[in-house]
Formats: sequence, structure tokens, C-alpha cells
Amino acid sequence: MDNLYWKVKAYLEANGKTDAEFTSNILLQNDLDERGDYVRTWNVDGLAQPTAEQLTALDAQATTDYNNHKVIKARKNLYGTTEKQIENIMENGLDAEIARVNQIKTDNPKG
Repeated sequence: MDNLYWKVKAYLEANGKTDAEFTSNILLQNDLDERGDYVRTWNVDGLAQPTAEQLTALDAQATTDYNNHKVIKARKNLYGTTEKQIENIMENGLDAEIARVNQIKTDNPKG
């Protein structure tokens, strides 16, 4: 389902639509049969449901978006809470926190 989600998300963005249209007007489903993942409901005003070919054309963008999403999630986890960041600044100085954040970004690059 992840791959279909990211392809549909890329299709919406390419056509000037937002995540709000996704969450309230589109339902993805998998019935655990030979069809696999599919769009069960599509109610996006002014935008037709994408064809399989249109979604396939967005595969590279969807993969990049998905991978970047994973990197951002990992970075947030490594950054820690705001409190942890402030504590590090208070104990080690702002330059140390900047160096720590930059190292996290270096270790977890976006595509």
C-alpha cells in the first residue's frame, strides 16, 4: 500500500492538490487477493482518478518521496525532543548542537 500511497500523493501534488484531498477524498484498499493495492474511492474535485500508466510514470518520484519521508522520520528521532536539544545547548553550547544536527543530516541524507 505504501507504494500506491506515494504514487497517488505525487499525482495529487503534480496536479496542484494537497494532502487534505488525500485524507478526506481518497480511500486505498487491499483485499488480500490478486488485485493487490487499489484505489477504492476517488472523490477529488476537478481531478480524474489516475490511470495505471499515470501512476507508473510517477514511480521514481514516489520512491524519492518515500525514501525522503523515512530519512526525515529518522532525523527527527535522532534530533530528540526540543528539551533534549535545549539541554544540549545549555550543557555544550550552541556550536556543539549545530555540529550534532549537521552530523545527523550528513549521516541521514535526503535523496
